[in-house]
Amino acid sequence: MKQKYLLSTYNRQEVSFERGDNATLWDIDGKEYIDFAAGVAVCSVGHGNHRLARAISDQAAKIIHVSNLYRIAPQEECARRIVELSEYDMRCFFGNSGTEVNEGAIKIARKYGEVEGRAKRYKIITLENSFHGRTITALKATGQVAKHNYFGPYPDGFVYAANVEEIESLIDETTVAVMIELVQGEGGVQPLDKQKVQNLSALLKSKDILLIVDEVQTGIYRCGSFLASHVYGITPDVITLAKGLGGGVPIGVVMTRLKEIFSYGDHGSTFGGNYLSTVAANEVLDILETYNKSGEMMEHQNYFETSLESFALHYPDIFTERVGIGMMQGLRVIDSEVLSKIIDSAFEIGVLVIKSGRNTLRFVPPLTISKSEMDEGFRRLNSAMQHV
Repeated sequence: MKQKYLLSTYNRQEVSFERGDNATLWDIDGKEYIDFAAGVAVCSVGHGNHRLARAISDQAAKIIHVSNLYRIAPQEECARRIVELSEYDMRCFFGNSGTEVNEGAIKIARKYGEVEGRAKRYKIITLENSFHGRTITALKATGQVAKHNYFGPYPDGFVYAANVEEIESLIDETTVAVMIELVQGEGGVQPLDKQKVQNLSALLKSKDILLIVDEVQTGIYRCGSFLASHVYGITPDVITLAKGLGGGVPIGVVMTRLKEIFSYGDHGSTFGGNYLSTVAANEVLDILETYNKSGEMMEHQNYFETSLESFALHYPDIFTERVGIGMMQGLRVIDSEVLSKIIDSAFEIGVLVIKSGRNTLRFVPPLTISKSEMDEGFRRLNSAMQHV
């Protein structure tokens, strides 16, 4: 009944969750669910994390927000840690979401293309099936043409390559940047080819064209390393982060080697990088750094991949391929109708899984998910498959 006050932008499941513990959720009726979706790769340290809750509570009792007109100590600390963990010589700007920081990345590229005495370079090449956000410019950067319906006219300056190899043929004198996801999150959990990405990176450097890597979903250890860029062995010019950084508290970051690209007033965000969000991010980084250094993170990622592979092999007539990296995994399903049945059946039996692209079952659980939660989740998924 209360949904009548909300715009119809989501086809929601009929459930309302009340509490959680790591990768386990309970709804208001007490039914238990294993969460293989983590709020779409957001809840990196799980639900009900006591350390994160305490950090948020302690900060909320002191200061939540004062604006970026003043120095914010936890923001400065968060920027330092992100830069050091990235191992790149960069500076950060904080926003509130992936879309917002992708807009920031586009602005960085556009200003970089503004060179006195030369024609302005402004064109940005992205990939078909990419997803970079839902604001007007980020939506135009998204290479899924069906998502462009209804919302034009759009700013120009974006072209779409069918694949990494085609990018070179689209470069001209107005090209300033190439923007890619190393694993296409909304485009079917599709990893790009490592060697082709490395070749692209070298080509762009030789032509003074920026490489923007959208790590909104792949970053913050989602693909095993702190950044997917580390997995691919490249050094981007601009990187965007969001989702898993705040553990559920909205935060986004655009970081760039172009340290002096913005001047006072070129860009801003009222809420971006405030006390609450950066304290939360610092605690998430604390938790995940310790988890990674202990070796437990990689052990659990390997266990999840093995469990997923074993599950898929039981249904060769339904799942055609496993794709993804680390804790960003997908199973290709024979068709979209069967995919919907799997998601609905899993939900009924108490497992949360989500869709990616046209025919991919996506798994992006909390990074801290336990082996027992994985085992129970796959046990339930096997039961759910009997109804598909």
